[in-house]
Amino acid sequence: MRRLAAAQLTNSIGDGAFYVTSALYFTRVVGLSATQVGLGLTIGWAAGFVAGVPLGHLADQRGPRTTSILLAIATAATISAFLVARSFWPFLLAVCLYTSAQCGLTGARQALLAGLVPAEQRTRIRAVIQAAVNGGIAIGAGLGGLALYFDTPTAYTVIFAVDAVSFLACAAILRPLPEVPPAPATGGKKLAVLRDRPYAVLALLNTVMLLHIPLITLATPLWIVQHTDAPRWMVSAILLLNTVSVVLFQVRVARGVTSLATAVRSMRHAGVMLLIACVVFALSALGTSAWLAAGILLAAALVQTYGEMMQAAGAWEISFALAPPDKHGQYQGLFGNGLAVARVIAPLLLTTLIVTWGIPGWIVLGAVFLITSLLIGPAVRWAERTRPTVTAEPQPATCAA
Repeated sequence: MRRLAAAQLTNSIGDGAFYVTSALYFTRVVGLSATQVGLGLTIGWAAGFVAGVPLGHLADQRGPRTTSILLAIATAATISAFLVARSFWPFLLAVCLYTSAQCGLTGARQALLAGLVPAEQRTRIRAVIQAAVNGGIAIGAGLGGLALYFDTPTAYTVIFAVDAVSFLACAAILRPLPEVPPAPATGGKKLAVLRDRPYAVLALLNTVMLLHIPLITLATPLWIVQHTDAPRWMVSAILLLNTVSVVLFQVRVARGVTSLATAVRSMRHAGVMLLIACVVFALSALGTSAWLAAGILLAAALVQTYGEMMQAAGAWEISFALAPPDKHGQYQGLFGNGLAVARVIAPLLLTTLIVTWGIPGWIVLGAVFLITSLLIGPAVRWAERTRPTVTAEPQPATCAA
């Protein structure tokens, strides 16, 4: 557990620095327009999602530890490629390679966790890893903030170099882990997850629920600046509150999720919390006091973060429990990369609902979260009927922490 968490903590530091600085690097250093950057990232994350399943299948066939190490090294190489891209087409190629390696790495690492950890402990340990990830992103964001302060090409270049090194360090940390031998084949086509309709429906529903992540990082900052009287530093305060809360409480929230039934309940509670959060966010535009608006925004962010943690815990349990033991890589490649799709559709969808529609848009979005969460229960029961032996798992490989 410690080694898996340390690996993701390490590269999440680089990710945090990258997220904070990448847009300015691409526009101010590379010289791309904001439209070109947005288009490139949209195409890139779409390509990454498509690549996630076959790369996950590769992890099933060649071993998730080896595949994770190779994809971590590939991610470092593609980050380095950004440093020599000076026009749109090289940038687009580098983005597609970067997102494909990232999405493949997500599925491979989930398969590695599934192979090394007993089934009843996976959600708890995944929560520990998520807390480490958020902590790493917070540290990386601080490093990125220093680059923004200096605002020079050299500062941005250093950040990209740090990000590349963080993925090499991730590969080094994973190397001592034992390889997970292929599980006995359960039959079916090579890319069976693409024909598993109940699981695909669950992956789609989870993708809709994952819109809460770009909601807090993309739509909420625009809402605060354009529709409320709250001070602009509330954007940073809300992101900090979200990150620290996940670090402190994600493991505690996940403790109660130990089966498909509790996972469904957790997802349903997440839908309710996200609906309440959307309503409270909308109320922040009604006050005329900056401090009142700030207080309302903080309350909404707390509710949203709790919903986020409930959603994550439920999704992890569902994704692991319903995947065939010999196909965790490709199944996690589909389910675990729903965030890539959310990142593709979020800019247009959330800005239209929140920034353009305003308060009615918040209500519509909250209703979408609630309805989606209610549909997950029937979808899980449908999936259970198609795999009566989902709980049969091979013994995990022995691993020293």
